[in-house]
Amino acid sequence: MSDLHAMMQRWARPGCVDWIGVRPERRAEMAALPAVEITDAGVAGDRARAGKRALTLIQAEHLTTIGSFLGKGPVPPDLMRRNMVISGLNLAALKGRDLAIGSAIVHLTTICAPCSRMEETFGEGGYSAVRGHGGWCAQVVQPGHVAIGDAVRPLD
Repeated sequence: MSDLHAMMQRWARPGCVDWIGVRPERRAEMAALPAVEITDAGVAGDRARAGKRALTLIQAEHLTTIGSFLGKGPVPPDLMRRNMVISGLNLAALKGRDLAIGSAIVHLTTICAPCSRMEETFGEGGYSAVRGHGGWCAQVVQPGHVAIGDAVRPLD
């Protein structure tokens, strides 16, 4: 294994679930929850469906970045419309890997690109502020329970 490959497989510390939310239907407001069950179709009570976009994750650190691009403080997590906010772990470095989140296991599949709602939500420039910082989609590998404060760690 090359040194670069070995470095790319390592991570400094586990991340943490900071926030959990569901979208019960299209365009509905997000409902923040302290804990959820992850099913094959994603977060129970969310409008997602099984597959590579069953669950959406965003890094807490990116909420500050997006807010900075908008000339504001950190954006509230519910406005991003992602299911979980994760802090302390670089999700971009883990694309294509499995993560343990609480007792669930998910597989990071693809970036969660911004949609036109970001312009509605944040105003002009909202779409561009989110580009590259909108989070990640994941497929459920193993259903389980997830609560705020649970560890998030890559699996080898």
